[in-house]
Amino acid sequence: MNRLAVLLGLFFAPVLVVAAEPTRMEWTVGDLKREALVSVPESAKASEVPLVYVWHGHGGTMKHAAATMPFHKLWPEAIVVYAQGVPTPGKLTDPEGKKTGWQMGAGDHGDRDLKFFDEMQKSLHNDYKIDDKRIFSTGHSNGGGFTYLLWATRGEAFAAFAPSAAGPGSLKGARDLKPKPCLHVAGEADPLVKYENQKRTMEFVRKLNGCDAEGKFWDKGGPLVGTLYESKTGTPFLSLIHPGDHTYPSDAPKLIAKFFKEAHVGESLVTPRGPSAMAAFAARTTLRNHFFPFTAFSFDQHFSQFGTATMVP
Repeated sequence: MNRLAVLLGLFFAPVLVVAAEPTRMEWTVGDLKREALVSVPESAKASEVPLVYVWHGHGGTMKHAAATMPFHKLWPEAIVVYAQGVPTPGKLTDPEGKKTGWQMGAGDHGDRDLKFFDEMQKSLHNDYKIDDKRIFSTGHSNGGGFTYLLWATRGEAFAAFAPSAAGPGSLKGARDLKPKPCLHVAGEADPLVKYENQKRTMEFVRKLNGCDAEGKFWDKGGPLVGTLYESKTGTPFLSLIHPGDHTYPSDAPKLIAKFFKEAHVGESLVTPRGPSAMAAFAARTTLRNHFFPFTAFSFDQHFSQFGTATMVP
């Protein structure tokens, strides 16, 4: 009996997947050499695997992102890409563009970073088996703003998004968002991307996603408290709030990884309920009429409170 128990224990024991150390990859995008640290599991050649893109903040590096946002350790079954930005003027700091970063809106810098993403997508799909129902984007500050830009311009490629300390960078960027599961990390004492502005962004996304007005406790990690707003259309929103400043919380990656693991294209984090598809469409139309009833000029003034001004340092 004891021998049988041991054998059964060995048979049903979980398989330990060791995280692959990120290695440098390079792409040529136009006249630019672009690079990223990429962690690829051994199974990626034989079976479909998730894909996670990670975008550092303004002045950051791919190496620092891999150390402080270690998704390859938290989800070793996934391909994880820590992309490297190039010198870019910041909106709140570094106006001369001496530090690395990402474009803030569609058309900026010839869309060099969106083209970089496109090239990585093509290359990784050619070289590995990618589960197209499990592609994700997360980033902090400028990287969080670029995550919102990817949502607005390449949203159909992703299952879910997890921006931190950021918001959509423009009126058009917000208008182009389509409902998707989203987790947003925000610090209540953020001196750069003001919390009140991020609250407006989160309210906008909740309404876009057709979420309940009242949230419920989801999970916590260190000072971070997660609140889940269930969605009538299967596109929930999660707020991950902490009392700190603009610093990326060390407990955030663990909770973001949990969120990503639960999200798939075509499968919701919570059971869809409520209105029919037509009613949901009508609700989204009402939402847009509520948020975008202005002329372009007057709305830009309104949106700057929670869009452009919340973009990046």
